[in-house]
Amino acid sequence: MNEMSATQWQSDGELAEETRRLVAATETMMAANARHHSDGIENLRLKAIVHELPDFLYVKDRDSRFVFANAVVARSHNFDNAADIAGKRDFDLFDFDLARKYFDVEQEIMSTGVPALDMEEIIPVAGGKPMCRLTSKIPLRNDRGEVVGLIGVSRDITERKRQEDLRRGQSALLEMIARNEPLEMILEALVLLVEAELDGIAGSILLLDRDGTRLLHGAAPSMPGAYSRLIDGTPIGPKVGSCGTAAWRGKPVIVSDVTIDPLWEDFRGVAAEFGLRSCWSAPVLTSQNNVLGTFALYSNTVREPTAHEMEMVALATHIAGIAIERKRGDERIYFMAHHDDLTGLPNRAFLKERMAKTLFQAGRNNRKVTVAYIDLDNFKDINDSRGHAAGDEVLKELAARMANCVRASDMVVRLGGDEFLVVLVHQSSHDAGILRRLRELQKAITRPVSLDGEELLVTSSIGVAAFPSGGSTPEELLANADQAMYRAKELGRNTLQYHSGDGENAVDIPLSEEEELRQAIVGDQLRLHYQLQVEVASGRTAGLEALVRWQHPQRGLVPPGNFIPLAEETGLIIQLGLWVLNEACRQARDWQDQGLNPVTVAVNVSAKQFADPDFACHVHEALERHRLDPRWLELELTESTVMQDVDKALGIMARLHRLGVRLSIDDFGSGYSSLAALKTFPFDRLKMDRSLVEALPADKTAVAIASAVISLAKTLKLTVVAEGVESDAQLEFLRWAKCEEAQGYRFAKPLPVDEVVKLLK
Repeated sequence: MNEMSATQWQSDGELAEETRRLVAATETMMAANARHHSDGIENLRLKAIVHELPDFLYVKDRDSRFVFANAVVARSHNFDNAADIAGKRDFDLFDFDLARKYFDVEQEIMSTGVPALDMEEIIPVAGGKPMCRLTSKIPLRNDRGEVVGLIGVSRDITERKRQEDLRRGQSALLEMIARNEPLEMILEALVLLVEAELDGIAGSILLLDRDGTRLLHGAAPSMPGAYSRLIDGTPIGPKVGSCGTAAWRGKPVIVSDVTIDPLWEDFRGVAAEFGLRSCWSAPVLTSQNNVLGTFALYSNTVREPTAHEMEMVALATHIAGIAIERKRGDERIYFMAHHDDLTGLPNRAFLKERMAKTLFQAGRNNRKVTVAYIDLDNFKDINDSRGHAAGDEVLKELAARMANCVRASDMVVRLGGDEFLVVLVHQSSHDAGILRRLRELQKAITRPVSLDGEELLVTSSIGVAAFPSGGSTPEELLANADQAMYRAKELGRNTLQYHSGDGENAVDIPLSEEEELRQAIVGDQLRLHYQLQVEVASGRTAGLEALVRWQHPQRGLVPPGNFIPLAEETGLIIQLGLWVLNEACRQARDWQDQGLNPVTVAVNVSAKQFADPDFACHVHEALERHRLDPRWLELELTESTVMQDVDKALGIMARLHRLGVRLSIDDFGSGYSSLAALKTFPFDRLKMDRSLVEALPADKTAVAIASAVISLAKTLKLTVVAEGVESDAQLEFLRWAKCEEAQGYRFAKPLPVDEVVKLLK
């Protein structure tokens, strides 16, 4: 409220008393007039005092005509001279309805002689907001006590009423915040409160998103909806209008003319389309001065904000900060209560709250719901061997994979420890793809987890139950899925079991070929057989080549040609190759520990395995783990493997050479880049392809090529090994051509470990 002048009354409670004094003064003035101005000086002084009063003072006759009014009354009706209002009635100054209201009140006062004190009156003001006055009207009597008119005294309380309305509005907003009403409603009420205080102004609140990069629509009840939609999602930055810049700087940004200000360079067209000329924005801050959003006032004229307008901006940003921070605090509390703090997945409390609703909707829409109870196999070993911090990292990685495997309508829940629940909502009463989705889920879990440069393989046992056949309530579904999961554990882990719903606990879900192979790699179903490599001249053992076999529980011993292509296609070749590498190193060292003469063991390396950036590290770790001298390990690489990325291959081969491992080029003679490979790469041995050897010695072309290969290898100081030798004639030719080593059925088929031991002895 504006400060009062020295002559202004100190409180509205004194109005009635002052009115009585003014009545007396007025009567004195009128009596003085009646004595023909016998005391002119006193009369002039009294008039001056009355006209200097800051409040409205007037006298009316019995017909409610103005007899006298002070200067304030005259100015309020646009009269330059107070005397000009004499003889006027309210009907000459206001519209009929309002004038009639005043007239009826005044006639009642004069007819009854009862004053009307402290009446609140709303006075219209041309071109502006109405004025609020506190008015008292008192009957004026003559010497005989007869009512001859009335005296009116009014005080302008517009500012006080504005302050009261503002305080009430603030209190209402704080109550809305305390009642935890929707944030949208609170922000809209806040904007409307500010707009009610100002003329020609529209307000807008934008909220900073969780990433702190974009401003989202909060509230703008008086702004054009199309404009609000256009700026929704605007990124913050050093030159993004008033709001985007204010959020970026964390300070108010005042733009008096958006058509010329450089901050609005990219938004001038949008502003012009909606007639916006100035925009004053301030950041909404937390108590720690972190930006939550912005509050802005728009005007359709070019101008700076007034002090009062900036006060309202400060008020709005303060209340908006309280509301937004409270709402986000509530959201954090709810999230913490309903989500796992390690993985961020929903927890049991969330599941309990949501599951009943999910089943109800599924039943009403004739849909199925499948729950998969997932337990990670042997997860305790990771915690025990690597520590709980490593276990936590694995859990977070697997939780993210599971979440990425499901649709928006599905749900992944961490029940606790290493147990999870996946809820799959079917799109119909039968979902033929549900088994495929479950397999994809298990496949995602089984992918190796990289941890501190190593890859960990984690498998899972999954129990499945479906609504309504596998349970009609959340409790029944979870119990049946849990039973099926324990059945999967009993059957050897890393498998799916389905609750049948017909009295059986669980039934097997057939494994796919990929799952079978994955299970073979981790389930001790792979075997290594070894084929002899002999010196052609002496017949002595020169080395062994390790060849993998699959000991399938139903199909028996499966040759590599039946599963290596599948391993290549699915990426399992990397895991399979690592197993072969480690097993060959272990076996070679074991033979030495048995007292047998050391022998070189050759291992085939696939293209995908060789392309692994950590391949050289894996080789080093295998040698270290099994205490094998590197000179007893040979790695066989094909031409196509090393020619895919020459620079990368050279780097890897150099690292392997520094380890002391021997390298051989396999299947030489079967491609078109053989000579380039020999020239470029640091091989130690050359293995001549069986397709060339099998034509010897009858095919003269094959004889010429084989002779040239052997001669070339000698020149390059490479040992030549002929593959696929099956006859004495082939062996005789190789001996004649000075080929150093050979392998094939002529000497021995690939043999299991126990038979190899007999040969080595």
